[in-house]
Amino acid sequence: MLPLQAAALTFGWAIFSIAILPCTAAPKGILVDTDVDSDDVFAILYLLKQNSSEINLKAITISSNAWSNPGHSVNHIYDILYMMGRDDILLGVGGEGGITFGGSFLPNVGGYLPLIDQGLSTVGGCRYRQSIPPGSGGILDTDTMYGLRKQFLPQGERHYEPMKQPTSQEVMLKALSSGPTIVILLGSHTNFATLLLSHPEIKQNVEHIYIMGGGVNSSNPEGCCPKGNKSCIPTECGDRGNLFDAVDSNPWAEFNIFSDPFAAYQVLHSGIPITLVPLDATNTIPVTKEFLSELEENQYTFEAQYVYRTLKIIHDTWFNDQFFQSFYMWDSFTSGVAVSGILNDHNIEKNDFAVISLKNITVVTSNKPYGIEDGSNPFFDNRAVSKFHLQKGGVHSGHVQIGLQDPFCLVLNGKGKCMDGYTMETSGTQGTRIQVAQRAKPSLDPHSNLQFSFSKTFLEKLKSRENSARYNFQTQFACYREILYKPGPQRRTSGKPVVFDMDMSPGDFIALFYLLKTPGTVIDLKAITVTSTGWANAATIDIVYDILHMMGRDDIPVGLGEFFALDQVYPSLKTIGDCKYRQSIPNGAGGLIDSDTLFGLARDLPRSPRRYTAENSVKYGAPRNTDHPELRQPKAQEVINDVLNALDKNATVTVLTGGPLTNIAMLLASFPTIKSRIKELYVTGGSINPRKNSKANKKLGNVFTVPQNSKAEFNAFLDPKAAKMVLESDLNVTLIPLDALYSGPLSAVSIKRSESIKNTPEEAFVHHLLLKIEQLQLRSPAYSHMEQLTGEVLAAAVMVNGPKIKSKLKAVPIHVMATGDIHTDGWTKVDNSHGHLIHYVETVDSHHFEAEFLEVLSAKSQTAVIASFAEQKRLWSTCNT
Repeated sequence: MLPLQAAALTFGWAIFSIAILPCTAAPKGILVDTDVDSDDVFAILYLLKQNSSEINLKAITISSNAWSNPGHSVNHIYDILYMMGRDDILLGVGGEGGITFGGSFLPNVGGYLPLIDQGLSTVGGCRYRQSIPPGSGGILDTDTMYGLRKQFLPQGERHYEPMKQPTSQEVMLKALSSGPTIVILLGSHTNFATLLLSHPEIKQNVEHIYIMGGGVNSSNPEGCCPKGNKSCIPTECGDRGNLFDAVDSNPWAEFNIFSDPFAAYQVLHSGIPITLVPLDATNTIPVTKEFLSELEENQYTFEAQYVYRTLKIIHDTWFNDQFFQSFYMWDSFTSGVAVSGILNDHNIEKNDFAVISLKNITVVTSNKPYGIEDGSNPFFDNRAVSKFHLQKGGVHSGHVQIGLQDPFCLVLNGKGKCMDGYTMETSGTQGTRIQVAQRAKPSLDPHSNLQFSFSKTFLEKLKSRENSARYNFQTQFACYREILYKPGPQRRTSGKPVVFDMDMSPGDFIALFYLLKTPGTVIDLKAITVTSTGWANAATIDIVYDILHMMGRDDIPVGLGEFFALDQVYPSLKTIGDCKYRQSIPNGAGGLIDSDTLFGLARDLPRSPRRYTAENSVKYGAPRNTDHPELRQPKAQEVINDVLNALDKNATVTVLTGGPLTNIAMLLASFPTIKSRIKELYVTGGSINPRKNSKANKKLGNVFTVPQNSKAEFNAFLDPKAAKMVLESDLNVTLIPLDALYSGPLSAVSIKRSESIKNTPEEAFVHHLLLKIEQLQLRSPAYSHMEQLTGEVLAAAVMVNGPKIKSKLKAVPIHVMATGDIHTDGWTKVDNSHGHLIHYVETVDSHHFEAEFLEVLSAKSQTAVIASFAEQKRLWSTCNT
């Protein structure tokens, strides 16, 4: 035998030539769990740019309890994968499973809640997640990528669809079952800890875990005072953690670990080899001015453009002038450390980007003294046997932080004492030996302006044509163009001026179609305001813009309203607060994920040029002007004031509300004299006596997730103080409560009647939506409450044409309960002694209501100018010469 690449073997007369090829290792399979914050997206793009013969990103799952809302983030990732030509990658999100009281895992736990608060459903509080602002600079900007997501990313065929979307647990299990896999955790650890606890046998297929999270011996450089400035008061300066709004309660934790400390503990103590990339390391690699400048000059690929534009708008909207000292390459750096580790067999001496050492680490999950029961720890409180059989008196048995204003954690005139989520170095047996990144390695290229080795490599990968994106949203189509559709001068608008305030529930969107179809001689829809204190998150405002575009009404302004119910925002923190009432809305099926995607149908709507953006200007209090301040998203109060200022001095408007009354209450509080400009207020909500003749159910309310409260209706319950302020004011209120809804719901009858008509695109869309809801109700009990979410349509019909649908009005004195007790908050009680007189709709004729609704929706007048996204694609694919 010859020691060469080929040898000849002789058997009789036959000679066989055998090629001996060099041994080629299979690519390393990677599973990423991400909360889809901006730096997570950068990390995913970096992984997608790797040589596929070495690195194979085979699955992504969404961390649903941290920096993004899953309905928005799942479609964000679908679009990124489509842009990069990687529709083969599995994507999982959510799930309807739960954990029993005894600690047994049901299939497909959705990861919407931290393990300590996970029950049998997707309903639960915001113990840890309240540390993340829901609005600007927080979840809203993550969900929309500061307004860039819908502007830039192409839209493929894959999208979230109820009951068909693969869950996080399904995707994780499938990815790991296919063979040895490297896991990269870029968000909370809930999903992966759930998998390990429910399928411990899968550990054998996990080769290594890379984690961005924690702070071991880090020292936060933020909030420090300039030398010699004695009047300055430091804030988070020197803290181990980075919870920028939690200094008063927990200066120790980093966001990813704090999102679910118990889950992180399970992962770190799993026995699987781990490399932790904590704040100690990431704080040494900021996005520098030189990096951003070089990225701007090297936008040779669409992925490089997306990263640059994102960093640019973050820089331009940063809260102070310290962006280049404050914004770090958290998750992207972690992806680099992971790739280098993978290619070097996880050898800490050979990592190209980080100095790594071994440390004994644990995660703090509760606070001393251990063994107490104070109502903060569901693992032990009121239990004969602890959940998961945890050790009584052990490290998990102490006080567990229950919010950013937890009195246990607060220290008078000092920093907080709670340590939940702290990745603590320990010399005892309580720790586990893992690799810990200490700092970023410097660049060895003397000709480079970039300080760090990874910064240079990251930029080189982004601008490389290899494994590059095919197109962005604009270049996806040969003849793409943006058009704003507005009604012509021939449209008559002699009807009463109307402002529609909505929480973007499915019923709100159906009501919006109805209002847009109503002749301008009857109503003149002047503006829409939205609140995210109800059944959808703030980024869902883009669906409002898309519907207006479809209907040719890009002239109607849309104002973004409140993020918290009254008295739920923390006064000293302003941008964060509690979710005492909103936690009653399911996060999963039949709840927020479905509202945020309009049950998967939002992608069928035509894409509006208008959308939420983070653009801003000094005029409105921003620290600086962005590139396009004219695209700034207006606030709800601004929009209403603009409407009133455009009318005659003494002219009035009619207001219709479809959700919690937060926006209206804040308007009245800010501008008390505005009451005289509101002629009528039609309110969807409340419950007087809706089922007095019903044998099916004697409950007065519909807050099905809070069984202790049997009499409240959701809109009133979600902000009871706002309901009290508005309904007990001097406004001319007509209430459309559950009483009326149960006498005239949009039922299967209306669906069947509309099925044979569908004369207009809007009617076809509404029919599709109603039919999908009906089918989901038949498939899963999670959707059984959906018929109660169409009250907004009925309220709109009462406002537009009450006599035609035979609405029966009754005057009654009511008193709204708003004492802070969830067992009674939101009750709209008849109180003959102290109640405030309002009118409410007692009944309507269901047949007349359905006939009115279908007649308006099927009318050829004021119909859609662009039917769907599919029609847009056809128009953009054919150039008119």
